[in-house]
Amino acid sequence: MGALKKRATIYFDPDIHRVLKIKSAYSNKSLSELIDIAIRNELAEDEEDIRAFAEREKEPTVTFESVLRDLKKNGKI
Repeated sequence: MGALKKRATIYFDPDIHRVLKIKSAYSNKSLSELIDIAIRNELAEDEEDIRAFAEREKEPTVTFESVLRDLKKNGKI
């Protein structure tokens, strides 16, 4: 572990912990590395979502009813 890492205590469901230990052994990565990777991936997805919302924030609002009408009109439903 690098000197700039922070320590945290995390409690897992026993089944998840067992699977993480198996994956750790199989991938030759520590539990900390696996969790760090998973959290980074999750945060990256959140960042993508936030960026997408920001890009579309000025788009006009479309009601569910109007979408439903268009789908029916175009024979999609």
